[in-house]
Amino acid sequence: MKRKSYTQSLADLKSRGIRLTPQRQVILQYLKETEEHPTAEQVYQKIGEQFPGISLATVYNTLNMLKELGVIRELSYGDVSSRFDGNDSEHAHLVCEHCGQVLDIASPPDEALITQNVQQAGFTLSSYRLEYYGTCASCHEHATYQNEHAS
Repeated sequence: MKRKSYTQSLADLKSRGIRLTPQRQVILQYLKETEEHPTAEQVYQKIGEQFPGISLATVYNTLNMLKELGVIRELSYGDVSSRFDGNDSEHAHLVCEHCGQVLDIASPPDEALITQNVQQAGFTLSSYRLEYYGTCASCHEHATYQNEHAS
């Protein structure tokens, strides 16, 4: 499935009778057009530039609504703040264990995910979340530089 654009997502929500205030539209547009995976606080800061009076509660409520409608995804990482992903297609993530950066990557074909064990259990997949953890290029480069110049 290809990632839905802001325009496609907006049309989909309107066709479902969802009330779209200007604040909701700006939040949706930001998430659909960014490659980043911001926290609610980061969304609040970004949207606050356009809507200085917007409350953090409005941002949280809008993110929750968009998540429940399946337009965005929430990525939880234990005790760290959740991040939000405007990419509604099936894809995997690279997560840097040092700086926390999250990147989208293409996921393996469904045949690789639906293993014989899944089939034997009689389980029907509706969705999945695939993440790879490690060190991003920037952190790796920084660590290599630090090691080379250590006394």
